[in-house]
Amino acid sequence: MKTLPQRLEVTRLAHRFVSNDRRVIARFFSPGTDSRIRTVIQRVLKLRPRRASTLLADILTNFESRHRDVRQVFVDHFEKVRQHVPHGAQLDDQRRLLIGAYFTMEYAIESAALFNPSIVEAPQQDGVPQGGKRFLMSLRATGEGHVSSIVFRCGVIDRDNRITFEAVSHYARRLKVVEDRYYEKKLFSLKLLEMGAFNDTVSAVLDRVGPRYTLAELNEAIDRTREELDSPEDFEKNAENMVWLARSNYLLEVPPDTDPSEIVIFPSTDDESRGIEDVRLVRFKDDNGSVQYYGTYTAFNGFSTLPQLIETKEFLKIKVHTLNGRYVQNKGLALFPRQVGGWYMMISRLDGENLYLMKSDNIRFWNEATRIQAPRFPWEFIQIGNCGSPLETDAGWLLLTHGVGPMRQYCIGASLLDRDDPEKVIGQLDQPLLVPVESERDGYVPNVVYTCGAMIHDDTLVIPYAVSDSATRFATVGLRDLLAHLTSHTAGRR
Repeated sequence: MKTLPQRLEVTRLAHRFVSNDRRVIARFFSPGTDSRIRTVIQRVLKLRPRRASTLLADILTNFESRHRDVRQVFVDHFEKVRQHVPHGAQLDDQRRLLIGAYFTMEYAIESAALFNPSIVEAPQQDGVPQGGKRFLMSLRATGEGHVSSIVFRCGVIDRDNRITFEAVSHYARRLKVVEDRYYEKKLFSLKLLEMGAFNDTVSAVLDRVGPRYTLAELNEAIDRTREELDSPEDFEKNAENMVWLARSNYLLEVPPDTDPSEIVIFPSTDDESRGIEDVRLVRFKDDNGSVQYYGTYTAFNGFSTLPQLIETKEFLKIKVHTLNGRYVQNKGLALFPRQVGGWYMMISRLDGENLYLMKSDNIRFWNEATRIQAPRFPWEFIQIGNCGSPLETDAGWLLLTHGVGPMRQYCIGASLLDRDDPEKVIGQLDQPLLVPVESERDGYVPNVVYTCGAMIHDDTLVIPYAVSDSATRFATVGLRDLLAHLTSHTAGRR
């Protein structure tokens, strides 16, 4: 038997992504109560025309170069407060823009940290040199108040595993929710049943809409049903549940002239109000050969977490869905890149400590789970979790893991799952692949290395990883050597 080296050779690359407080988005700003909003509007309306014109010109001079279309932002934010404009007030376009500017603020999306990356093969491979591969990488960007959003970077890995990154745009654009998206009545009803929120009154509402309907149509059906009830007060909780579910499933549209590095997926619902955390991207191939991109993430409202699913083909329109089922719990769900044995599969840590394999015939509903791996080695005695979607190899499914050990140190390890029956763990490293070195130990959360997804390029595993919840680095590992360790008789032994 070939003798394996005691440790795998891991190469840390020079690339390092750090936060940049100059990357800002324009977001809606409210000074507080409706009364204060009305007072601000009245003050703007009292400005003399020349003063208003000069003030708007100064604002545009200061901010048009910082945002792709700040005028449209002002229009959108005016619409959010339009109902507070005094009845009969005469408004021209200039005054609307000026009011909108008072209800706009800049937010530095990554002023605190840029970390927890996930990497996949990009949809577009045109112009890539032979032997290379273009990639798309998501990152968790954290700004003021520790509110997290998702941003993206693109680059190329060449045939010699050298990484070059494409230029980052000067602009950052928060994607807007498309209000007239359609909902599927069947899936909507299943989720309400799971919530214990489906009853005769809810059924009466849904009977008024078609198999596919918009939020406006749902609200109209709710209003019509409310009018017919003897006790509409009892109906309000039902209405609240339906509107909450609709708003938790939404559509984002990417403007056609948008560079990937401009895209910002910022919290859009109450469930996400404190952040969108740790997207695990996967390039998913259907049995018919078509490709879609999915990303599981954690929505956080400051008190509880909600697993969500991103779905897109070419990052032109991005659908966001709630994930449903008795085992959709906790953080860190990672989808397999294809169906296995006719099942969708995910790795999860539903109890906060162990790894589970989940499977389903519906990508949005998960009611089956089997524990496949528990903390085993000293560096993971506290808990384990996945580090992104499993990667398919001839030897099996390569699963990067993270383990939490003494002093709450996070390390990255690896396991190997059977290719046809991923419930079987057929290999596991008894030592971590990556441990925080001295230069990686200090940051927002010390002593952490962590990734949300790696990729295989030829015979090399490319791992983007976060250091201490602050910045992002890269490492590479020879795939053959790694698989040899995982499939040897000593792999996984205490």
